[in-house]
Amino acid sequence: MTSTDVDTQAYPLAPDALLPLRTKLNVLRVFHTGPGLVREACGPVAMIKFKPSWLIPPLAVVTSPRGIRDVLGGSDGSVDKNDLVHTETSAWGNNLFNMPHRTWINRRRTIQPLFTKKHVAGFAGHISAAADDVTASWISAGSVDLDKESRKITLRVLGQSIFGLDLGDRAEDLAQPIKRSLRWVTGRVSRPVRTPGWLPTPARRRLRGSLAQVRSLIDGAITAAREDPDSSAELIKLLLAAVDNETGRPLTDQQIADELFIFVIAGHDTTSTTLTYSMWALGRDRTIQDRVAAEALALGERELSVTDLPQLPYTVQVIHEALRMCPPAAAVTRSATRDVIVDGHRVPAGSNFVLGIYALHHDPAFWPDPERFDPERFAAGRSAGRDRWQFLPFGGGPRSCVGQHFAMLEATLALASIMRKVEVTARDGEFPIALPFTLTAGGPIMATIRARQSG
Repeated sequence: MTSTDVDTQAYPLAPDALLPLRTKLNVLRVFHTGPGLVREACGPVAMIKFKPSWLIPPLAVVTSPRGIRDVLGGSDGSVDKNDLVHTETSAWGNNLFNMPHRTWINRRRTIQPLFTKKHVAGFAGHISAAADDVTASWISAGSVDLDKESRKITLRVLGQSIFGLDLGDRAEDLAQPIKRSLRWVTGRVSRPVRTPGWLPTPARRRLRGSLAQVRSLIDGAITAAREDPDSSAELIKLLLAAVDNETGRPLTDQQIADELFIFVIAGHDTTSTTLTYSMWALGRDRTIQDRVAAEALALGERELSVTDLPQLPYTVQVIHEALRMCPPAAAVTRSATRDVIVDGHRVPAGSNFVLGIYALHHDPAFWPDPERFDPERFAAGRSAGRDRWQFLPFGGGPRSCVGQHFAMLEATLALASIMRKVEVTARDGEFPIALPFTLTAGGPIMATIRARQSG
């Protein structure tokens, strides 16, 4: 409840979480399960305070649908992105991810039209082709790391859709600096006390080197797309043609590069992990896997396109369940610019929010038997009446992920393309988790591969 018309003083302060220091620190360091521990001990809205208070702002940990709606659903600037996470990502440039509310409004109005379902459909041609190409080598190998292979697919799709390039062997060269950039930010925000940002530490020098590698590719692609009217870099061409909503001027190359940087960062890790988790889950349940394969096989052997999505409803359910079990953003952060009412409690101005998306997705109060992979949760009949703030794989409210249509399209078409060609048997009963920034696989996800018999 972020309206400025609310008498915030009429509401009780959010209760302090009287927890051991180690548990409090886990909210910062293990931010997928940490908020769930706070909920179990203190309820869906609780304050975590450290000493000295002038050094570490109080954290409001929120894990209920209503509470998360109250934080993310407003548009009056009561909640903004002035928290540590978004401050530290300023090294990535000024983009839709980290801009404060005042400047974000105009940029979102400028960029949003580029990510409508209509425009995103133009990116679909690369997805099935990339999945088919990468999968072709799996059968002869007999065994693959699903995480590594998923990253190959998503980087090829990003390379072709954004840069108009077949990254090929360069995909891994791009993946490594991306991973280092993500880990650097997470390392900074998960420590209560940090070295000053201006200090030229070895870690910061490595970060700059990683950022330069990614920036070099982006800058080169922008130049190439501008010089070649027939360039296949669809997203760059759209950005070059975009006009600033306020000034009426084209976006500068720096503004375009900043937006492309976050799109590469977000689009690589998040979609590849969703695809990895989906294949691992299907690799442990042949009935679900065969049902996904049957949907795709019914469409024939041609490359799949956006027009095939209506014929892949169960595959979409699988992707949704993977996003519930393993949401890319395990937690979302914000800051309160003034007192805010959250699920009936007052959170003081200056507090930072930690919104436990993973905790919400695994809450048995909303998801019966939450640790079981069950795509039927998202069948039309069972989804009817569900609180829209109960399932938030792409965030919620005005600042939800601008690329969510692209992510769903890519994950769905890639999974269908793969499953109609191969049978996957997961070797491990557990999916290890790491938190370089978003939720990712914590190690190789090995699987045995066989050619699928279409008959």
